[in-house]
Amino acid sequence: MTSILNAGIMGAGVFGRYHASKYAENSKTKLQAIYDVDLARAEELAAEFGVTGYDHIPSFLAAVDIVTVASPAATHFANASRALAAGKSILVEKPIATDIVDAKSLIMAATRKNVVLAVGHQERLVFESMGLYDIPKKPIRIVAVRQGPWSGRGADVSVTLDLLIHDADLVMSIFDEPEVGSVTARSKSTKTKFADEISAEIKFKSGRSAQLSASRIAKEQLRWMTLTYESGVVHIDFVKRTFENTTEYDLNAAFAETPQAKDPLAANVDRFVDAVLKLNDGPAVSGPAGLRALDLALKADKVATLIRSR
Repeated sequence: MTSILNAGIMGAGVFGRYHASKYAENSKTKLQAIYDVDLARAEELAAEFGVTGYDHIPSFLAAVDIVTVASPAATHFANASRALAAGKSILVEKPIATDIVDAKSLIMAATRKNVVLAVGHQERLVFESMGLYDIPKKPIRIVAVRQGPWSGRGADVSVTLDLLIHDADLVMSIFDEPEVGSVTARSKSTKTKFADEISAEIKFKSGRSAQLSASRIAKEQLRWMTLTYESGVVHIDFVKRTFENTTEYDLNAAFAETPQAKDPLAANVDRFVDAVLKLNDGPAVSGPAGLRALDLALKADKVATLIRSR
């Protein structure tokens, strides 16, 4: 494998542009191609970076070594499957898929092809930069809120798979629990046929618990999390990149100045690239980790009492 990887983006939307810029900035990659079902859209984004736009997947895949799947969530499985079948290592934006069977299929395909499968849960890198994963004890309870005004993006799936899944991944990674005990939830739909707002209570068999709330129809943007430990609490404001800590554990007060907290997406892309080049032990978030977050999110959607209000 060459030391410079030709990178391609599937999906010429907002997140596709973000990922394209990270590959263009990475010294180990060369952005080579953009794919979208809408050729004009693919070519428009491709022109910004001086690369080629495609609406034909085989031609696109022939031009690249690695792929970011940043198309709408409902298409993640189909596009990721095509890339894996062609033997390409992939970074698929969250969620890994919209169905458990499909997510498992992607993981098995990556294993068969011996390629890297990474998932776009880059909020983990903020936790890492704070030092939360270095705390020797697990929190007892986590409460998180992630909300913002309606933008129209992500409307092909529920807010659970669009927003809450970020915190689902953080909860699963920090608790490191093998099995969820129970999930109860309530949700509301106003803009789409899916839940646009949800609140879920999760209990684990160890006795730990979490309350996760997400909304894409809120009046203001709020993204915070409180982790309660035996010795105190850590309250994080993800928007301001600040935290308050009353526990006995030392955390990195200057975490917001670290490169991975300043630009978690770039850090996630960098780790994916290094994983493909075998320069590290693997991506920041693996396929199985993405599956665990998806499983928790889908459990919340499944049990939620949905109220439709239009």
